[in-house]
Amino acid sequence: MTKSNLARTLREPAELVAEQLVTAEALPALERVAARYAVAITPALVELIDKSDPDDPIARQFVPTAAELEMQPGENADPIGDHPHSPVPAIVHRYPDRVLFKLVHVCAVYCRFCFRREMVGPGKENALSDGAYRAAVDYIRSHREIWEVILTGGDPLMLSPRRMSEIMADLAGIDHVKIIRLHSRVPVAEPARISDEMVAGLKVEGATTWVALHANHARELTGPARAACARLVDAGIPMVSQSVLLRGVNDNGTALSDLMRAFVECRIKPYYLHHGDLAPGTAHLRTTLAEGQELMRQLRGRVSGLCQPDYVIDIPGGAGKSPVGPNYVSPVQNTAPDAGDAASETRYRIVDYCGDVHLYPPET
Repeated sequence: MTKSNLARTLREPAELVAEQLVTAEALPALERVAARYAVAITPALVELIDKSDPDDPIARQFVPTAAELEMQPGENADPIGDHPHSPVPAIVHRYPDRVLFKLVHVCAVYCRFCFRREMVGPGKENALSDGAYRAAVDYIRSHREIWEVILTGGDPLMLSPRRMSEIMADLAGIDHVKIIRLHSRVPVAEPARISDEMVAGLKVEGATTWVALHANHARELTGPARAACARLVDAGIPMVSQSVLLRGVNDNGTALSDLMRAFVECRIKPYYLHHGDLAPGTAHLRTTLAEGQELMRQLRGRVSGLCQPDYVIDIPGGAGKSPVGPNYVSPVQNTAPDAGDAASETRYRIVDYCGDVHLYPPET
C-alpha cells in the first residue's frame, strides 16, 4: 500500500464519524470495540459504501458496530482450532499434505467477522522474527509430506514485493513443495498494490503459485480490482475465490449468484463458501446452516457449473473443514425379490434443481 493510501485508511472510530459512516452517538461503544478488535477501511472500500443505505453490504463487512461486544455461547478466540495444530510458531499443520504459514498479523482492511480477530492488528505481534521464520521454513523442509504451503496471516500481500520474492524463492527451493497458495483481500482492498513488481515476485521456478481472493459481494469487484486480478491471471497465476456467507451481505440468491458470476468473469474459479465461524462478537453476521444449504440449492442449476463453490464449515476445535451443502440423494427401500441379484441395485431418490424427485435407476 502506498504511503498516501496508508495515511487515508480509516483506523479510528472518530474518523468513521467524520466520514459519516457512523453516528456520533455510536462513538462511545465503537471506541470500546476498537480497543479490542482492529479497525481499518481502505479508501477503495470507503468509496464503495452507500452512506444512504443503513444496510449497505459493504459497510456491514468493515464498519464496526456495538453488536461486536456481545458474546454468544460457543464463540471462541481460536474458533477453528489453529493452536492445537501449530507445531512451531506461524505453522498450522492440520492436513497431511499442506500447511498454513502465517507470515504477518496485519491486513489492509479488517473484516468484522474475522475468525482470527483476536490475533491480528495493532498491538499484536505483526511480523515474524528471523528466527521464527527460519524455524517455520525448516519445519516445512523436514516434512516431506508437505506438497502445498498456504501463505496467510493477516494478509501476506501486505509484505513488500521484495520480501514476497524472497519468501517465494525460499519455499520453491524445497523440492517437495510444489504449490504455494496465497490468501488475500488486497486485490479488492488496495488494487494498486498488485503491481507488476508484486506479480513478478510471486512467480517462481520450481513451484506453482495460486492466489485465493477473499470477496463477499459483487460490488467489491470494481474495475480496479478486476484489473489487479487480471494482472495476476495474465501472468499465469491461477486464482480461486473464498467467501464467507454473511447475514445482510450475500445471504440471498441474487447477491450470491452475482458474486459467483463476478468471480468467473474475472477468471477466478469459485472455491469455498465458508459458513461463518464462531468468532467472538460475530453472531449478528452469521446465518444458519439450513439457510446456507437452501442458498446452495438456489445456485445449483440456476447459474453455471463454473459458479458453484463448495459450502464448507470449519468444525470448531480443529477437526478441519467439512462440506455441508444440501444432499440431493437418498436411498429408497429395495423391493427387488432377490437381494443377491445384480438387477437389485439400490434405488435412490434424486432431487433436481427445480425440486422435482426422480428415481435412479429409473423404474422399468
